[in-house]
Amino acid sequence: MEEQVPRVVIGMDPHKRSVTIEVMLADETVVGGGRFDTTVEDYQETLAFVAGWPDRVWAIEGCEGIGRHIAHRLLADGQDIVDVPAKLSARARVFATGQGRKTDATDAHSVALVGTRMAGLRPVVSDAQLEVLQLLVDRRRCIGDEHTR
Repeated sequence: MEEQVPRVVIGMDPHKRSVTIEVMLADETVVGGGRFDTTVEDYQETLAFVAGWPDRVWAIEGCEGIGRHIAHRLLADGQDIVDVPAKLSARARVFATGQGRKTDATDAHSVALVGTRMAGLRPVVSDAQLEVLQLLVDRRRCIGDEHTR
């Protein structure tokens, strides 16, 4: 019988031009990680890096903010993603490290911990109608700003 690879959580601390990830098993064992740029080449390298864990879920901090661009790229590639609120990852960072210092590696670790420990995190889904409505709202806001000017 073939040995089954356990489900892993890939905690991600996103930035505008780079992401830091940590790969964590369900028992909170860290099995990998790294820092990647958000270029097309490095994005493909990131996917190749995690290919050894096919049963995975991405836990990304701030999917409605700074993590939105990478979350939508992963979503377009059929990846499972959950949104980790910044408050939860900040609390996990304090408890995991004993202090509140922020580094990309500790942020990725705390996001992975939250993704592993917390049930009920909001899954990130693609909703075309929501995106169209958001474009219309943004356009209306721009027209109002222009009118005010």
